Amino acid sequence: MWPTRGVADEVPPPVAGVLRDHCVDCHSGSQAEAGLDLTTLEWDLAEPAVFDTWVRIHDRVAGGEMPPPDSSTLDADQRQRAVSGLSEVLRGYQLQQRRTVGRVPARRLTHSQLEATLQDLLGIDIPLARHLPEPPRTGEYSTLAELQTLSHFDLENHVRVVELAIDEAMRRALTPDDRSPQHFTARQIARTRTRTREPEYIDGAAVVWSGRLTFYGRLPATTAPRDGWYRFRFEVSALKKPSGSGVWCTVRSGKCVSSAPLMSWVGAFEADEEKKTVEMLAWLPAGHMLEIRPNDVTLKRARFAGGQAANGEGGGQNVPGLAIHWLEMEPVHPVANDALVRKYLFGDLQVVTHRDPSRAKIVCDDPAQAAETLVHAMAQRAWRRPVPASELQPYIDLCRSALQSGASLPDALRVAYTAVLCSPRFMYLQEHPGTLDPLAIASRLSYFICNSMPDEPLWRAAATGELRADDPASIIDHTHRLLQTPRGQQFMSRFASEWLELRDIDFTEPDSRLHPEFDLIVQASMLAETHAFLDELLHRNAPVHELVTANYTFLNSRLARYYGIRGVQGDALQRIELNPDSHRGGILSHGAVLKVTANGTNTSPVLRGVFVARRILGDDIPPPPANVPAIEPDIRGAQTIREQLEKHRQAEQCSSCHKRIDPPGFALENFDAAGKWRDFYPLVRSGKVQRGQAIDTSYTLASGEHFDGYADFRDLAGQRQQDLARNLIQHLLVYGTGARISFADRWEVRELAEQVAEQGYGVRSIVDAVVTSPLFLTK
Repeated sequence: MWPTRGVADEVPPPVAGVLRDHCVDCHSGSQAEAGLDLTTLEWDLAEPAVFDTWVRIHDRVAGGEMPPPDSSTLDADQRQRAVSGLSEVLRGYQLQQRRTVGRVPARRLTHSQLEATLQDLLGIDIPLARHLPEPPRTGEYSTLAELQTLSHFDLENHVRVVELAIDEAMRRALTPDDRSPQHFTARQIARTRTRTREPEYIDGAAVVWSGRLTFYGRLPATTAPRDGWYRFRFEVSALKKPSGSGVWCTVRSGKCVSSAPLMSWVGAFEADEEKKTVEMLAWLPAGHMLEIRPNDVTLKRARFAGGQAANGEGGGQNVPGLAIHWLEMEPVHPVANDALVRKYLFGDLQVVTHRDPSRAKIVCDDPAQAAETLVHAMAQRAWRRPVPASELQPYIDLCRSALQSGASLPDALRVAYTAVLCSPRFMYLQEHPGTLDPLAIASRLSYFICNSMPDEPLWRAAATGELRADDPASIIDHTHRLLQTPRGQQFMSRFASEWLELRDIDFTEPDSRLHPEFDLIVQASMLAETHAFLDELLHRNAPVHELVTANYTFLNSRLARYYGIRGVQGDALQRIELNPDSHRGGILSHGAVLKVTANGTNTSPVLRGVFVARRILGDDIPPPPANVPAIEPDIRGAQTIREQLEKHRQAEQCSSCHKRIDPPGFALENFDAAGKWRDFYPLVRSGKVQRGQAIDTSYTLASGEHFDGYADFRDLAGQRQQDLARNLIQHLLVYGTGARISFADRWEVRELAEQVAEQGYGVRSIVDAVVTSPLFLTK
C-alpha cells in the first residue's frame, strides 16, 4: 500500500496521486523496476540519498519518461501539476538550507592550489604537489569540497610540504645568488668513449641518430648540481632528414641509467637542415640530465649491437639524425628573484648572506618587535584577510619563545611561519553563509582564474571595498586582468584538465600494433591543440557552438601528418583553416579528447557517449544499475558493438539512458582509440591486425533527428547552443565554487544561459556571467 501515512502527510497531493495511480504497480516490492521501490521510499529530505531519489523521480516524470507513455493514462495537466508541486517543495528545501549553511561546504586548497599558493606567498618555485599523496581518480573535480578529507596522514603531508617550502625560501633568502650560465661546445657534450649512449662527435657537431636504444642522446654535461629550474638553449640541425618533413626530436630528463629508468617530459621540436636555436625550461632534480634525440616513431631507426652505440654505427645505416652544435644551461627562478624572497620573509631588514645559511646575519636592533611585525605580515598574506591581534597572539608567542630559548631570528620565524601555514585559516577558504565579503570574493575569483592566492591589485581592491558583489563591472575588470597574468593564462588549460579529463591523458598507452604512428610527440601536440583551441574561444569571445562546430584547429607539422592534413610546416602550433570535408574541427575531433575517452586498444560508444552527454551537452546521465554488466568490444569481429548494444537496450532499465548515450557515442566511432580516422574496425587474428567490419555511424537522436555520421552529428550538436552554454556554465560553477549544481541551482543556471544568449553565447561572456552570478558570489 502506498503512500504510508507519514509520507502521505508530506508529499504534495498531486505528486502522491500520480505515484499511487500510475507508478506504484511497477515500482514496488523486491522486483521493482529500476530498483525503485516506492512502498519503502521515505520523505526525509535531509537525507541526501532520499533527496536524490525524489529528484530522480521529478526528472523522469518531467521528461515524460515515466510513467511510460505507451502504458499510462496520465494526461499532460496531471503531469504538470505533479512536476510543479514536487519541484516547488524540493527547491524550497534547498534554498532554505542555502540560507542557513550555504551551498558550498568548507573547502580546502587542492594540491595544485597549495603548491601555487606557497610559491606565490614565499617567492619560491620548487614543485611541491609531488610530495602529497596522489588523489583518487574519481572523474570529479578536485575542487569539490564534499570529496575532500583531512586525516592525520593528510595533516602530516601538509606539514611536510610547508616545511619543504619554508626551507627552500630560507635557503634562497640567506645565501648569495651563485647562479651562472654554462656554455658547452659540441665537443664538450659529445661522448668521450667509442661505445656509449652519448652523442658522437662528427664534423664539429654532437650527433644523435634515430634509434631505439634506451637513453641514447643523454648529455652528462647537463647534469644538475642541485634541484632547480634550468633554462636550456641549444643550436641544432637535421641530418639525412626524410623527404617532405624535418626530424622531430624529444627532450626528456632523468638519471638516464637502467637503475633509474623513469624519464620526465620536457618538450619536442622539429629540426631541419638549416640551423635553429631551441629554448626550453625544465625542472631537474640533482643528478638528473637531459636526453635529446630523434624520437618520431615514423622515422627509420638504426639498430645498435651490444646495448651501446659505436662511433659510425648509426650513420652507416642511412637513418635521420640530429646535430647539436652548442648548448647553454642556466639556473633560473621563474616565480621571483632572491631579493623578493628576502622581502617576503624578512621585510625591510638587511640580510647579510652567507654560503652557509646558519652563518647568515639579519641586521636588527629589536628581534622580538621585528618578529611580531613579520609574523603579522605573513599571516595577513597567508590567511588572505586582515588578522585581529587576538588571533595572531599565539603565533607571536611561539616566535618569542623560540627567541628566548636562544634561536636566531630566522629559526624563530621558521617556527612561527610553519604554524601560520598549518592553520585552518591558510588551508581552507574562509567563507560564511550569504553573500561573500570582498576578501572572500577576491580569494574565490583568484583561485578560480589563477589557482592561487589573490595578487596585490586584487587584494587592494578587496581591502578598499572596490571589489563587491553588487559591482559586477569591477569583478569583470579584475577577471579580464587576471586572465592576462602568467597563472591566469593557464586558466583554460587547468579547467580543461578536469572538465575534459585531460589529466588522464597518460593513463592509457595505445597498443602499438593498432596505432603504430602514435608517440609522445603526437600526444603532447594533441594536448597543445586543445589548450590553444580553448584559449582562442575564450580570448576571441567566440560563440559556444564553435566548441563543437569550429572549422579550424591548431596544428604543428607532426600532428597534421598524424591527422592526414597536408600543408602544415614547422613545430610551432598554427591556426589551420580546415577544408569543408575535413573530419577535424571542434573539440570532439581533438585527439586528446578521443584518447582519454578510450582505453588504448578499443573504443566504446558507451564511454564516449557518456562523456559527450555529461561534459559537452549537459545531459545528466546517472550511473548504470549495479546488476547491469559492462559491454566489452568483440575484437574477434564476430559481433559489432552496435549489435551488442541493440540487445543491451532491450532491457527497460537501460533503454532510457542509452537513447541519449548511444547517438554521440556512435557518431565518434570513426575515430580510433588514439584519435585517428578509420572506416573499418580493426580485426586481430593470430597477432596480426586486419580490416574488420565497416563502421556504421548513422543513428537517431532521442529528439528524433537522424544523422549519417560525425559531420551531421556535429552540426546538430552545434544547434543546441542553449544546452552547450548551460553545460559550460555548470562545469565552470562546479570548478570555481567547489559545489555540485543542486536541484535549486537549476533555475539560476537557466537564467545565466538566457543572459549570455543576449550576448551571442560568447565563451568569455559565459565566464563573465559566471563570476558575477549569485551562485559564484555566495557561499
